[in-house]
Amino acid sequence: MSLPPRERDGDRHALSPAAGSPEDTTVTGSRIGAREVQPGPHTPAGPEVMTPAEGIAQPGVGPWQGPLPEGQHWDPELLAHGDRRNVVDRYRYWRHEAIVADLDRDRHGLHIAVENWQHDLNIGSVVRTANAFNVAAVHIVGRRRWNRRGAMVTDRYQHVHHHPEIGDLLAFGRHEGLPLIGVDNFPESVPLETYRFPERCILVFGQEGPGLSEPMRQACEAVLSIAQFGSTRSINAAAAAAIAMHGWVRQHVFDQRP
Repeated sequence: MSLPPRERDGDRHALSPAAGSPEDTTVTGSRIGAREVQPGPHTPAGPEVMTPAEGIAQPGVGPWQGPLPEGQHWDPELLAHGDRRNVVDRYRYWRHEAIVADLDRDRHGLHIAVENWQHDLNIGSVVRTANAFNVAAVHIVGRRRWNRRGAMVTDRYQHVHHHPEIGDLLAFGRHEGLPLIGVDNFPESVPLETYRFPERCILVFGQEGPGLSEPMRQACEAVLSIAQFGSTRSINAAAAAAIAMHGWVRQHVFDQRP
């Protein structure tokens, strides 16, 4: 099914951002010349655990019961006081550094890039999904500051890098042998559902509203579209990123063919 060409004017991708967005914070800088993507500081802007409303049970687990386990990956403070972090059960009571190191052993060859010229509110959700799929890194192109609320503190465990200009991301991609694959509904876009993703690549997403900028579009080896069957002109940028990441996972983790 062919997708209707989207208009290149102010009404395409019309979607109102959530009201009352919180203050944003910064991300770490990228190392363009590095052979391996190096993590930046994983210290969050605020405490990881938010106090729940009265009468609502806290997630997580309480203090460790019984003899204390042995091993460098255990966190003495968490063992003593409980672990309320947003982590899967296997990482309960683990030190933050140990979790990141364990994730690094199995990170996929997939990278995610998001343009951030106007402070996109979707980036936090993209980071959270990237963490869920254990992608190699998230690259934010444009403004350094971004809204972390949607990340649900997963940015502590996900490598996030900043590139001031599109050329900086291109330099990183060339150095690492990573082609840029855009995701946006242009008339000439290739259906994502039938596309064979490279095992190592950077999936690139524009920001809510404008979509991929023209310079970024020109830099991409291919641009993919997501099939739609309703009346809306586009889907949320964070939702599109989740669909594309899962498409890559189906092909390269579960060996499913497009």
